[in-house]
Amino acid sequence: MSTLSLVYKGKEKNGTGITVKKTYMVPIDELYLEEGFNIRPLDMEHAEYMRDCWIAGADLPPLSVIVTEQGIKVLDGQHRFIGAKLAAEMGYPIPRIECKDFVGTPLQALAHQAKSSQGKPISAIERALGYVRAKNQGYSLTEIAKEFGRSITDVETHLQLLSSGQELISMVESGEVAPTTAVALSREHGASAGRIATQQLEKAKASGKKKLTRSAAMPQFSAAKARRLVELLCDARYMGVVDGEAVLYHDDKYTAEVISILNEYRDANEQNGEGE
Repeated sequence: MSTLSLVYKGKEKNGTGITVKKTYMVPIDELYLEEGFNIRPLDMEHAEYMRDCWIAGADLPPLSVIVTEQGIKVLDGQHRFIGAKLAAEMGYPIPRIECKDFVGTPLQALAHQAKSSQGKPISAIERALGYVRAKNQGYSLTEIAKEFGRSITDVETHLQLLSSGQELISMVESGEVAPTTAVALSREHGASAGRIATQQLEKAKASGKKKLTRSAAMPQFSAAKARRLVELLCDARYMGVVDGEAVLYHDDKYTAEVISILNEYRDANEQNGEGE
């Protein structure tokens, strides 16, 4: 059975285009994590899963690292690193971990963290924090979107998400509200968005649903009713202002229907928290 190493060694004869990219076996005690450096918070449950992978002898990818004055900093692979330390503490010898140099700009480092998941997808809030950090480092939305492989709209939406209030952020983190719904609620209701979302979520759960959809969070008034109101009032005549109020004359036979549509609209707004 041949190997890549053997094929590479025979490149002059076989004409292969294989090249070698070095990795290094680094002593575990020469590696360190910088608190807050990774856009993903440490998940101990995932770290324990990585511990079990080390113990089982799984073939794990190398850590991406940056050499600093303090030592060798883990850029990507914090759960693999912590998992290795946990395994060592349990008596399983892991003297060295395979590592590779990360070469790139600070923006590329953030994008690298976001794109590399090792079985744990990045959350909307974690992605938003990555965008914020890149923005604070002076990168434009266009540069951030290009490096992260996302649209400018996606970057803008995630940045707005962090300004939507803790109630909505918590709902997004728990998966009860989609990020785009949270942003839409925040735009529509401002500081009241969290309270309104909580009320609407309670209604959704009472009806057996686990999540608050956008249609349930922001129910739209019937377009047919809105058109009908325009039809009823299109022939109304403006008669000026009396006691500070504008006066419109319209066919009295439609008055009850006009009032009914207006009351239905008011009731819908009050149920959505807009009338408070």
